[in-house]
Amino acid sequence: QVQLVESGGGLVQAGGSLRLSCAASGSIFRILAMAWYRQAPGKERELVATITTGSSANYADSLKGRFTISRDNAKNTVYLQMNSLKPEDTAVYYCNGRWDIRDYWGQGTQVTVSS
Repeated sequence: QVQLVESGGGLVQAGGSLRLSCAASGSIFRILAMAWYRQAPGKERELVATITTGSSANYADSLKGRFTISRDNAKNTVYLQMNSLKPEDTAVYYCNGRWDIRDYWGQGTQVTVSS
């Protein structure tokens, strides 16, 4: 069983930056494809970014250039660096890990961007 724990959320002014972290328990992190999702109030959960086991990253088109996903397999951690934040980035951000048919989720971390 894998547990994912997000951290790093908080309140930031528009134009600011935050770095989210997601720490994974267990020994299979390096074979998990990881992703960040977010869910704003009243909206469906949406994909933010993905990173493969080989650290190949992909992003939602609307977020390219502002967000960067990375992973450190030695620390069992995936990161999401968020720059030039906008009020519309306000959401709960969730970490996700997948391998085969297994699908793991963190509890989420709140990001609030004030204008």
